Amino acid sequence: MASVTDARYRHNDASDQNFDYMFKLLIIGNSSVGKTSFLFRYVDDTFTPAFVSTVGIDFKVKTVYRNDKRVKLQIWDTAGQERYRTITTAYYRGAMGFILMYDITSEESFNAVQDWATQIKTYSWDNAQVIVVGNKCDMEDERIIPLEKGKHLADQLGFDYFDASAKENINVRQVFERLVDIICEKMSESIEFDPSRGSSGKNMRLTDNPPPLQQNCSC
Repeated sequence: MASVTDARYRHNDASDQNFDYMFKLLIIGNSSVGKTSFLFRYVDDTFTPAFVSTVGIDFKVKTVYRNDKRVKLQIWDTAGQERYRTITTAYYRGAMGFILMYDITSEESFNAVQDWATQIKTYSWDNAQVIVVGNKCDMEDERIIPLEKGKHLADQLGFDYFDASAKENINVRQVFERLVDIICEKMSESIEFDPSRGSSGKNMRLTDNPPPLQQNCSC
């Protein structure tokens, strides 16, 4: 499955070189927490209840617009099983952002968050940004990990936190928007995104729509 998908998206990626920035993002966490469903909901706005374990690693591409900048997101979906760990950690290098996901109905997946965070620190670069996501919040009746507990752990790790649901499309877009925002904010500490506007990263907005054509350019 991965090889077919890789070929398709590499073709699309190679044919679209018109972008200002490209961010490599990874979705990590234990198996069956909903990483693949989360990715498909964001990129394709689709959801299937059938569980198919990711083999190795796969990715999709989505282009968004932040202020007047075209940002290509290369989003990698990683396998959560231990036997793929050597493969997946190799992809940590060069990643600018991570979505560290657990299942709110699974204490095991929550307990593994600390280990995944340690892997990020071990294998990725120092400035990689991370958001912790408690997925499957649509299953509130089966919730084992309270919202406050998830937020507390994220605070301890120094990460943002979101409750989310790929099934009900709750906070999926918001997670990616926030991740791109904090990556851009980090970049803006060392470079200016748009010197002519004097804008800081915190004032820029992320959208799927291209910027409107400007009739009167004062640049």
